Amino acid sequence: MVFAQMTSRDGLRDIVACLNARPATLYHLGFTDPLARSTLADANESRNWRIWEDLAKSLMHKARPLYAGEDLGLDLDNTIYALDSSTIDLSLTLFPWADFRQTKAGIKMHTQIDLRGPIPTCIHITGARQHDVGWLDSLIFEAGAFYLMDRGYMDFIRLALIARAGAFFVTRAKTNLQFTRHRSQWVDRFTGLRSDHVGKPTLEKSRKAFPMLLRRVRYLDSETGKELTFLTNNLEIPALTVAMLYKLRWRIELFFHCAPSLDGNRPGQASPRPVRRFRDASISANRRF
Repeated sequence: MVFAQMTSRDGLRDIVACLNARPATLYHLGFTDPLARSTLADANESRNWRIWEDLAKSLMHKARPLYAGEDLGLDLDNTIYALDSSTIDLSLTLFPWADFRQTKAGIKMHTQIDLRGPIPTCIHITGARQHDVGWLDSLIFEAGAFYLMDRGYMDFIRLALIARAGAFFVTRAKTNLQFTRHRSQWVDRFTGLRSDHVGKPTLEKSRKAFPMLLRRVRYLDSETGKELTFLTNNLEIPALTVAMLYKLRWRIELFFHCAPSLDGNRPGQASPRPVRRFRDASISANRRF
């Protein structure tokens, strides 16, 4: 599995073809005969995926302190996490347990990475039907840390969980957000900032869900010409830092870009176990380890 991750193989067929291309060297990997796809599929199905899980957790525990002092270009010592999810399309014939739509299956890989590294710290796999924001209910938030999320996680009940844990969030505001301003703070418009307001949600339901003060920062992106609106519960850091924090969130897209296909499993053996093994093998093969 590590070989498949490091060499960007697309499935079992691709793995077998690549290994059998050099039959004289197979004995170095413990194979006495040319490798068959069915043999690899059986091994992938029957062996305990928790071995990979323990290896991935061990590597994450060792790697994070090595990058703890990495400079992100921000005057912040806090741990900074980025959260996002990626939907992986699967064959409905091979993965009937992961039904997503009428003609195809899929899983959703909810991921949290420490931006210093970057190093994945938590990956949770669910069916593709689950909404992104539901994952926040099962996370344990680290006091003092920043959590960067897109608009898919914009839910005041969940954001209040982060605030009550002593952590901070930075997210994009939805276009229909109603916000009552309590005070305005000075901004340097030459940096792209347009406004920095502190207040609370206007709607009574939203205010009950998030009774704390909320900060709204508007920023004009000079590259795209778009005006972006950010929300955070941190009232102390500079407004420009809020915008720069959210910009760092795109590092998590690099992790998803390296995720290979799972369609290489043969029919009759597709189950959640190979999917969990794929998850943990992809972490273990991370170049930062």
